[in-house]
Amino acid sequence: MIPRGEPSGFRPNPPPATRTRSRVLVRLRIARWELVLRQTIIEPGGDSGWHYHDGTLFVLVTGSALDHPGTDCVPVIYRPWRIFREPRGPDHAHLARNSSTKPLLLTVVYLNPAGRPLSRGIDPPPCAQAAR
Repeated sequence: MIPRGEPSGFRPNPPPATRTRSRVLVRLRIARWELVLRQTIIEPGGDSGWHYHDGTLFVLVTGSALDHPGTDCVPVIYRPWRIFREPRGPDHAHLARNSSTKPLLLTVVYLNPAGRPLSRGIDPPPCAQAAR
């Protein structure tokens, strides 16, 4: 399920992400939108850093559970084989974290405004800073 090694085009993600790597499988421009199919592996203890998206995402979780709190730091867990929709905009900022002992694979379809980044980093919310 999760690719072994690095020969499949996975590249480490830049900070603030830790212990993550991604690869883009498909990128299509359709009028003013960009459709991107991307896979991300989050190793045990890794996370995406706090961020939000300019476009809507559809996410398939495999390998292990995804810990996905919002800026209220309330735990949200998506179990393997769960598909969920991630809304766009700063009001839906979150963290994608692997709290398990097994690698986590996210397969994501981004419907993004053309020319925009796939995510925008933010500072951790006060509740996350207090938990450190």
